[in-house]
Amino acid sequence: MLRPMTATQDPLPAHYAATIRRLLRYAMVMTVLGLLSGILFQESAKKLTYEDVGAGLRLEAVLHLALVHGHVFVTGVLMPLALAGALVLARRVGGIEMSGKSLSWLAWYLRLTAVTVALMLYKGYHVLLSVRWGATDLAQVDATFFGGQVWVRHVVYGIAHAGMGISLGIFAIALWRSLRTRP
Repeated sequence: MLRPMTATQDPLPAHYAATIRRLLRYAMVMTVLGLLSGILFQESAKKLTYEDVGAGLRLEAVLHLALVHGHVFVTGVLMPLALAGALVLARRVGGIEMSGKSLSWLAWYLRLTAVTVALMLYKGYHVLLSVRWGATDLAQVDATFFGGQVWVRHVVYGIAHAGMGISLGIFAIALWRSLRTRP
């Protein structure tokens, strides 16, 4: 059972406290963004009716934007809260103090999560607006994404997603190693 910290227990190191504050603030900002993205989706999707384009094309046009809301909550709210909790719990069960360098990988995760959310919004609105403006060939809509520069699209998506995975993986390994018993 976890008990409140007493004067005899080590308080969280300053770099832990700063990282946890960053994670909590990020989660709160992303909570607002997640709520707004849900509203944006609902309001934007209303402007493209089934009568305008048919059910199948409407679904394809709004799907990318519909997924933003859930992705924001999972990657931008739940993950940072879980990571903050993991840091506290690891210290409370006797984990070795992690270095500031190990914790700095979380900052990269947060930055790249923001980039990924921005990419999802860009793609969602690119498809939705293209269909609203009369495009019915989704292959053509996809071909015009990032101004038709497929290599730019692959580089940007690759860096964002690989960077998120790498930063989270390095942090997870560092956290695992910190759980060794103290000497």
